[in-house]
Amino acid sequence: MITPLSLGLAQEMQAGQGHLRLIFRSQRKNDRLDAERLAKLLYLGEVPAVHVPSPRVRAWRWTAAHRSRLVARRTRAKNGLRALLRHCGLTADRGLWTARGRRWLRELELPSPSEDLRRNMLLEEVDLADRQVRLVQAHLDEVAREHPGVALLRTIPGVGARTAEAVLASIDDPRRFAGAKAIGSYFGLVPSQDASGAVNRLGHITRRGPGMVRHLLTEAAWHGTRRSARIRAYFQRIQRGDPERRKIALVATAHYLARVMHVMLRTGEAWRETGAVVNA
Repeated sequence: MITPLSLGLAQEMQAGQGHLRLIFRSQRKNDRLDAERLAKLLYLGEVPAVHVPSPRVRAWRWTAAHRSRLVARRTRAKNGLRALLRHCGLTADRGLWTARGRRWLRELELPSPSEDLRRNMLLEEVDLADRQVRLVQAHLDEVAREHPGVALLRTIPGVGARTAEAVLASIDDPRRFAGAKAIGSYFGLVPSQDASGAVNRLGHITRRGPGMVRHLLTEAAWHGTRRSARIRAYFQRIQRGDPERRKIALVATAHYLARVMHVMLRTGEAWRETGAVVNA
């Protein structure tokens, strides 16, 4: 029998993502109460199923995420070197990270031994991250050759190997999603919503799911607006000529690309610049 309490539990669990909200956000948490709530949700069939990827896919995801962490670490070290140069009143040219630029950095006379030490350590971090990124990318390239979906997604203008593999590894089986629109929720690219009666407030995107993929999709959307008339037209339609809507349009374009990628993986159809590419 479904009581008002159990019905309330089901309503509170509606559209739950990532956590069982009734348990996760509860102000009273202990094993007995959590078990009781979970049993009621199981009885109502309101506990969402969880997709468990294979060990190879989990390793692929980890490697792609590790590359992003290495790139972020290298960027922090490079920013530290630029900050050090500014602190010392020095200006670096655009070729700072070329072999010639790094040699100039190593031979540069700085005001104190402390700055020398800081410069040397940051340069070592950059060099180490460079080597590790190359090793990881070589491995990712080998894995990508085993997955035809990577080449398929790369037919989209602005989508490179790293974006394609991250999306494919995260989606894993495109048939597990009810439709293309569910992809936006999975990657946290849909706006948060607070609706009651005639009032419908849309806030910032939910940012659920893998942040690395969300970042890569946004970069791909930006490159796509410059390389594809179709993607640029979608971006401009959302922006409506308003510079204040530029970020909104960019996120919406990333959401559009995620839906397109999902349908492409389901159908095996490559990107077409003209005509109906996919129904996303």
